[in-house]
Amino acid sequence: MITTASASSSPFSLASLPHFNRPTYLMCPPEFYDVDYVINPWMAGNLHQPSRDTAFMQWKDLYRQLQRVADVRLLHAREGSPDMVFVAHAAVVQHGVAAVSSFAHPQRQTEEGHLGKWLQDAGFLLWETPRETAFEGEGDALFDANGGHLWAAHGVRTCRHSHRHLSEAWHAPVTSLHLVDPRFYHLDLCFAPLSGGYLMYFPGAFDAASLEKIEAAYEADKRIPLSELEATQFGCNVINVGRDILMGAVETNLAVRLMARGFEVTELQLSEFQRGGGSAKSLALRLSDSGLALGSETADSVIGQ
Repeated sequence: MITTASASSSPFSLASLPHFNRPTYLMCPPEFYDVDYVINPWMAGNLHQPSRDTAFMQWKDLYRQLQRVADVRLLHAREGSPDMVFVAHAAVVQHGVAAVSSFAHPQRQTEEGHLGKWLQDAGFLLWETPRETAFEGEGDALFDANGGHLWAAHGVRTCRHSHRHLSEAWHAPVTSLHLVDPRFYHLDLCFAPLSGGYLMYFPGAFDAASLEKIEAAYEADKRIPLSELEATQFGCNVINVGRDILMGAVETNLAVRLMARGFEVTELQLSEFQRGGGSAKSLALRLSDSGLALGSETADSVIGQ
């Protein structure tokens, strides 16, 4: 049974919730991954095009690279849920509380119960999202690098009402952003808070009011705007742990620009997953608190750049 309670009103002691000593992520192997339907623009023209063998090879490469900088736990894939590999879309986790998604499309709704059970068995407190409130996990909502502020998007896949639901889960401030380009149907495709107070983003994905909010929160020297080419090659869909960034390969000098700001960048081939609408970030759900890596000497060196 999914428990509907906020962190502050939970009948459970906070001490009983999961605690992590280092960054920890959840991944799901692409055992049943394929493009079986079209629910986003990237899937169009790619029905049954991904190679299962190549997808496994690319996923394992990301898994090994993430293991260098974090602990990685695994969620078993389920037949009939080909998009479970994009596990980051299924929840947002912070302080041992997991807000489980309410997918807009029925093709992905079967994933909610599988991940919810795994999280509950692992000791997380589940914050249930009403079915009528479309919300898609870290695809739609991202904590800043310090874990004190939540950025959340609404558009073709998510309703704005979900932002109040998220705010109540953690009693955290939420800034709402409006996505206006259907190619960037998830926030994690066009917006990436990074260690050291940096932000990588694609301005063309947002309306003017949202851009004002972003520019008010991040000084110009902390903003890393992406070109349309970089954004459409999933340049924002990255995993950031301290100074380390794992990302799909981008055909520009984006990695060089990130390294100039003190990051260690690992570019990976993730083409099979990009056919389905996701890249590195979509393939790993953060379980530990946002900001945990900032306690390390590695992260501190980024902040001092």
